[in-house]
Amino acid sequence: MGRNKHKRKNNHVVIVTSDATDAGAKQFRIRPWMMQTIIIILCVIIGALIGYFIYEEDIWEERLRESAVRNGTISALEQEKAELEVQLTDKDKQLTELYGQIDILQGDVAGLNEQINALNDTVVQKEQAANDLMLELAKQFIPTMFPLTSGRAAEEPSEGEEPISVFSVAEGSMVVATAAGTVMFVNEDPDYGNNIWVDHGNGYTTIYRCRGDVKVKKGETVTQGATLLLITEQGSKLGYQIMKDNVYVEPMDMLDISG
Repeated sequence: MGRNKHKRKNNHVVIVTSDATDAGAKQFRIRPWMMQTIIIILCVIIGALIGYFIYEEDIWEERLRESAVRNGTISALEQEKAELEVQLTDKDKQLTELYGQIDILQGDVAGLNEQINALNDTVVQKEQAANDLMLELAKQFIPTMFPLTSGRAAEEPSEGEEPISVFSVAEGSMVVATAAGTVMFVNEDPDYGNNIWVDHGNGYTTIYRCRGDVKVKKGETVTQGATLLLITEQGSKLGYQIMKDNVYVEPMDMLDISG
């Protein structure tokens, strides 16, 4: 039989001593695998240190580049901030100018409002004056005026179904239109000598029956108080009638309305 070969194991011994007089030496036995582990760790640390020193310059250059980039970014931001502050200052100036213009415009608007109010008052006054004038003009077409302007006139009782006011008038008296209108007819009258019909355009028609000198003709426009007929004979009578929408009304009622 061959001899068994035994693998020789090497052990490392670490001796720790001290300067103290009473201290003894201490021995620590380190197994081979522990020694190998320590050697590997030392190699790694040494390699890391060597790599650090080799690439240290590149690392610092990279950091410097990053720092420069950051500094450039900060500078750009600061410049942009400065520009924005300038723009804000300009905007503030523009706003101040706009506020000043707004104040001026508000003053102008206030002045225009005053003018408008004054014009409104003027318009209201003119409208009131126009309404008053229209009322006055409308009154001129309502037969409320007395049909005689001069001479003696005495009312007599009327006869017949149709309302009529009969006046005894003196020679030289004038028969006048009791309202403005247009002469419709000028005819001979079997009882009074003449009759004159005046249309006032608002539903009213007045009829004047009397003997005398006629001063108007058919189709003529007359104003309130215009002379229609001049009494030329002593003892003449005036028969005065009013129609509203082709219906006879009491003439004296209309005269009472005028006062």
